[in-house]
Amino acid sequence: MTSRLDVAPSSGEPPIDPDYPVTPVPAHARKSFFSVSVVLLGFTIFTPTMLAGASLGPAFRFTDLLLVILAGSAILGAYVALMGWVGARTGLTTVVMARHTFGTRGAKLASILLGGTQIGWYGVVVGTIGDLTAQAFGWQSWSASAAIMVVTSVLMCVTACYGYRGMYWVSLVSTPLILILAVWVMVRSFEQVGGLSGMSAIEPSASMGVAVAITTVVGTFVSAGTQSPNWTRFARNGRQAVWACLIGFLIGNGLMIFFGAVGAITFGEGDFVLVLYQLGLVGWGLFLLFGNLWKSNADTAYAFGVAGAELFDKPRKTPFILWGSLIGTVLALTGVQNHLIDYLVLLGVFIPPLGGVIIGDFLVRWRHGIDPDRRPPAVEPGTVAVYAIASLAAWLSSRAEVGIPPLIGIAVAVVLTMLLPRLPQRRR
Repeated sequence: MTSRLDVAPSSGEPPIDPDYPVTPVPAHARKSFFSVSVVLLGFTIFTPTMLAGASLGPAFRFTDLLLVILAGSAILGAYVALMGWVGARTGLTTVVMARHTFGTRGAKLASILLGGTQIGWYGVVVGTIGDLTAQAFGWQSWSASAAIMVVTSVLMCVTACYGYRGMYWVSLVSTPLILILAVWVMVRSFEQVGGLSGMSAIEPSASMGVAVAITTVVGTFVSAGTQSPNWTRFARNGRQAVWACLIGFLIGNGLMIFFGAVGAITFGEGDFVLVLYQLGLVGWGLFLLFGNLWKSNADTAYAFGVAGAELFDKPRKTPFILWGSLIGTVLALTGVQNHLIDYLVLLGVFIPPLGGVIIGDFLVRWRHGIDPDRRPPAVEPGTVAVYAIASLAAWLSSRAEVGIPPLIGIAVAVVLTMLLPRLPQRRR
């Protein structure tokens, strides 16, 4: 189904940026289901996700671990699929949709929150590359790993500047090879402990609450998933967007969590790059490291590029990709990658309510399309208040370790947003 936004801007002039960062993607620029799926799967086949899995593996028996990963991936997949569906229907990025939900100034909150967290993720990835490369070659000096961080950051930044096309080709080439290598290492992991029966017999050596574990799984990609419309807006219809999101975030992300958990249980190391090092396959380890993180971080840079374009109301993403990459590289040089789990839990609390408000608002007001000539108000106080309430509910859930914070945040946000039109002031 084509929304009213599947047209060129009302001025009749072509957009300056071919990726349409602040305008709807027109029908002629939409991509195939295969193309969108490749980009999203390439985004989520992401080795730092294994580190989150590594924190889960030793804390649960194998069957319980599978249930935790499945529950977290199902929540993440369903949430991202809804966000992706909205993106395909509107043709807009998440932060531009936020203008209609939160108002033109209220949307700046979304741009700062989403763009800022993606810059943080960018720093985590760049720092991970520098540390693991230095470890592979036995470099002890900080300057050696810092040089690797700078060089790889430049490569990722350039790919992001090419936009959707650049990310598609990098994902198409590297993702199948990385998956084959990861599956091979997983098979070796099971052989190491005597197969499935041996894996199931291993007792937990650490402890973690189920709610914290599920929140960690959701937190791995909830920030990026909230921005899935950045890519699904190129899908030809909502159904294709939903399936592409499920392939990427339910299957792809879930597999990476599982691979990391298995590696931690059998080799004491969740990152397959380090497992390959232990097996004497340093060359393959470096290939997995660079191929995987290059494509994923290019997507991350693209995300904070379009967030910056909305924040400053500019029609080009490139300047914001450049500045965001610079900030992310500085964060990597200061060691941001060493605080990954705390960062993921934080994302799992405060990002999902934002997407929940957008989903609820779309279901209530914009199912039949958004008028491209509509001028949103400066601030929509009702939706801003709902986001604050939903975030508070998720935070309290996290602090009390009651329930699943991301799910609570999303549910509260969607329900309260859908109730807003019943208020007399909102109806007027």
